[in-house]
Amino acid sequence: MMSESRPPKRTSEDRQGFETRSIHAGQPPDPATGAVMTPVYLTSTYAQTGVGAHLGYEYSRSGNPTRSALEDCLASLEEADFGFAFASGMAAEDAVLRLLAPGDHVVLPTDAYGGTWRLVARIHAPAGLAYDTADLTDLGALERAWRPETKLVWVETPSNPLLAVVDIAEVADFAHRHGARCVVDNTFATPYLQQPLTLGADVVVHSTTKYLGGHSDVVGGFVGLNDPDLAERLAFLENATGAVPGPLDCFLVLRGLKTLGVRMDRHCANAAAVAEMLAAHPTVERVLWPGLPEHPGHDVAKRQMRDFGGMVSFIVEGGE
Repeated sequence: MMSESRPPKRTSEDRQGFETRSIHAGQPPDPATGAVMTPVYLTSTYAQTGVGAHLGYEYSRSGNPTRSALEDCLASLEEADFGFAFASGMAAEDAVLRLLAPGDHVVLPTDAYGGTWRLVARIHAPAGLAYDTADLTDLGALERAWRPETKLVWVETPSNPLLAVVDIAEVADFAHRHGARCVVDNTFATPYLQQPLTLGADVVVHSTTKYLGGHSDVVGGFVGLNDPDLAERLAFLENATGAVPGPLDCFLVLRGLKTLGVRMDRHCANAAAVAEMLAAHPTVERVLWPGLPEHPGHDVAKRQMRDFGGMVSFIVEGGE
């Protein structure tokens, strides 16, 4: 697509189920050959009949058909109008943080993923972004961390690695009432278990390297959102900074998405068995998994997630 134009609104196959969309959304048969698998378009440039006159693509940093298929598919799964694929989860997070200006303030969770913390504290903070941390499971803690210049609340739920569960609707509502946006890192849950945009979040981010890719053979990231003006700014950043995935990377994530539903069902079942075993183990002090009734976020997870996820942490009796 042209780098200066507004990004196209992604279409959602509303009457199709999640698993059907994971296979087909954004991936019609190839019009040139009828291929049912989206081809890997290994090209950097596209023919033009005149200046700016092309078939929708001009340069693969600005847009690539394989990448468009991935963006359309993931946007559909996250119930997003707009989707953007990036070269890594950190590139996706960086693009979202670049929507802020020097002097703006962001609230991070106290147990934010280490890469998120590093990106904010060591890259964006020296450039003028202010930040504080808060236990986002406690609205009182969020309110105490709030500043007049706060523009963003960054949520992970379940979090990495402590598996804290944040009430997305509650935090998003708080942010909106105070004139800010809510971003949710949905990597651990995946859109199969949780769709933050439907719960009030403004932006959802992923490392597609993990469950979405599913085979430990690709690195990637994704951002989904519904605000057209914000999407236009993000499209500009995606093109201007160039942190985009290659077409083969996009193909591999699309391949992984086709089995996301069945894999997540098995991941959750396996996690339940592991958590049950660990909870009964004499050398384990505490198991951190939202599916356990004693987990402090169990009720919230039960309300906003389809299942409790495949990630389990635990604390060893006696400490390190």
